[in-house]
This record gives sequence, structure tokens and C-alpha cells, in this order.
Amino acid sequence: MTQQKEPYILVFGMSICDIFGFTHQSYRPYDSNPGAIKMSYGGVCRNIAENMARVGVNTKFISILGDDERGRGLQEHAKKMHFDMSDSLIVEGTATPTYIAILDENGEMVSAVVDISIASLFTEEFVDSKSELIKNAEYVILDADNPTITEYIVKNFSMYTNVILDPVSAAKACTVKHLLPYIHTVKPNRYEAEVLCGFELNNEDAVREAGRFFRNLGVQKVFISLDCEGIYYHDGIEEGTVKACEAQVVNVTGAGDAFVAGIGYSYMNKSHIKETVKFANTMSLLTIAHEETINPAICEVEVRSEMNSREWIEKIY
Repeated sequence: MTQQKEPYILVFGMSICDIFGFTHQSYRPYDSNPGAIKMSYGGVCRNIAENMARVGVNTKFISILGDDERGRGLQEHAKKMHFDMSDSLIVEGTATPTYIAILDENGEMVSAVVDISIASLFTEEFVDSKSELIKNAEYVILDADNPTITEYIVKNFSMYTNVILDPVSAAKACTVKHLLPYIHTVKPNRYEAEVLCGFELNNEDAVREAGRFFRNLGVQKVFISLDCEGIYYHDGIEEGTVKACEAQVVNVTGAGDAFVAGIGYSYMNKSHIKETVKFANTMSLLTIAHEETINPAICEVEVRSEMNSREWIEKIY
């Protein structure tokens, strides 16, 4: 196990190899369609780890990979991006999680296949073998993709480190709802927050009630994404919303991952909560302004420059 002397954030979760086929003309089923094929690396937690590394956070990422070409590619990419995957579980004779999609000439998906069967090989015994790495992390970032392992980590290690939870989706939020009392930071969107709280967030009062709900359960810091209405935050001392005035939207995929990475960066730099929201939101804005899931231009200097040049609408309660 790699020993870390400098403070670090540990991300624990899935890596996925994404393969997309784009047809050049009308899609014909049961036939070979001329087009282009593109491969990239994804997965919520992997994206968070890469985004944090891009802005200079000392990042450890524990994932699960097959001993195949795609798995080796993911490891090499991590080295280039300067985040450490060396403690990941490499399973012989298995395939690295892979998602393949076919998109027609209009960019609409016509078919897809996903293979994440390897995820079931994440075990409590493997988690225990990384116990010192987990305990010594300043923060541990988890999502709800593997609720069984997420629960095991949260219940057995939250007394040693600070857990940041991304519920990922409304459907998966219900699987981690009972873990909220163990969580340091939660970052749901409006729909995930509704599942976690049990009521609709259809007005300002309801959003504030959600903030109080999370805080009363013991969550120290709450960030709720309200789409075009901005970001709601509450840390028990300060509460409010922050909204960027303008946003260029090219591809919204990966925006939440970038935001969580911005939270991690801000925590490691001991930023004020409003600056945390602005920095994290700026990472999201840079992400959705680019066709890639991770904007290749993202770095600490670029994010700070963009953050400082933007107009923000702030409301303090």
C-alpha cells in the first residue's frame, strides 16, 4: 500500500471506459453503419478524481479494473493526470467496466450495452485491506453506485475521516438515505434532495427546510444544485444561494462531478463556504461549456480567473 505523507483526498468508486459510435448518415439496424468511433474514460468517481487532480489536489483514487487493455489505459491516463490509482483492485481474467453506445446522425442514442459486472467484486475484505489509507484521508468521496460498499465504508470509517457523498441520481439516493447521520458533506441536486428529505423542493422555503433537515441529521455542510436557480448552501453558520449570471451550455454531462471536485479543492484550501460554492460552480460552468465530460483546459489558474471575472447573484438568509 502506498504511504502518503502529504494531506490527500481519497475517492472510492467505479471507473468506466466509454465507447461511442456516431453514424454519418441515417442509422440502419442489423447493418454496418459508416461513422466515427470515440473512446473516453468516465465514471462519476473517476471524473471527480481527475478534476481534483487538474486543480492541484493530492488525490488518491481506489477503483476496480480488469487486467485488460482498457484497464491499463485507465491507469496510464491517471498517471498522466497526476492522480494515484495504485491501490485499486485489479481482477485477473475480467473485463474493465465498459459502456458502448451507438448514436444516430442526430446524436440520439439508438442502442447501448454496459458491462459493470466486475463491480460486485468490491468486497468488505478489500475495503478493510485499505483501512489505513481510508482513515488517514482528509476527506473520502463516495457515490451511491455501489450502496453496499458505500454503507460499509461510511459506517466503519466516518469516525476517522470526513465523508463527502454524491447521491448520483434520484433513484440511487434512496439507497443511501439512512447514511446521512454519518455524512460530513452532501451534494444532491433538487430531485435527489427530494428523495433524501421526503418532500418536494418546489419553492424557497422548501429548499431552506431541506437544508435544516440535513443539518438536523448531523450533516455539516449542505450544497443543493437548483439548476438555473443556482446553488443553495448551509453549514450551520451561513446559509444562502449563489448563482452565476450567464452560462454557456454545450454538454451538461459531468457538471456535478466537477462541482464535487471543486468542493474537495476548496476544503483542502480552507476556503470560505461562499468561495467554495463559486469555485465549485465555476468548475461546473467550464465543464458544461465544453463538449468533453472533463474540460481539458481546467486547471487552478483557469478556474480562479473565470471565477473572478464572472458576475454572481448572491442571496444570504
